Amino acid sequence: MTYIPSPISTEDIELSPALLDLTEQIAANVHDVWAANRIDDGWKYGKERNDALKHHPCLVPYDKLSETEKEYDRNTAMQTLKLIQKLGFKISN
Repeated sequence: MTYIPSPISTEDIELSPALLDLTEQIAANVHDVWAANRIDDGWKYGKERNDALKHHPCLVPYDKLSETEKEYDRNTAMQTLKLIQKLGFKISN
């Protein structure tokens, strides 16, 4: 069976400036959760990814990631916030 992803479209959702700021905090936390899980599974930092040795170049603090890697986490955070709004939930502080 071929898997065909079908995410809910969030193109019509615009985040407020406050939620855009929150995106960066969520992105950093997403990275930390990912990294903690990898480390718990025995992965270590390595200059190049090596699945056999469990080395990964992204096992560094979020602020040390390349902008390309940060964008991956930011997109995850932003799409999550947009989906929450699309589904009718409100985020307030």
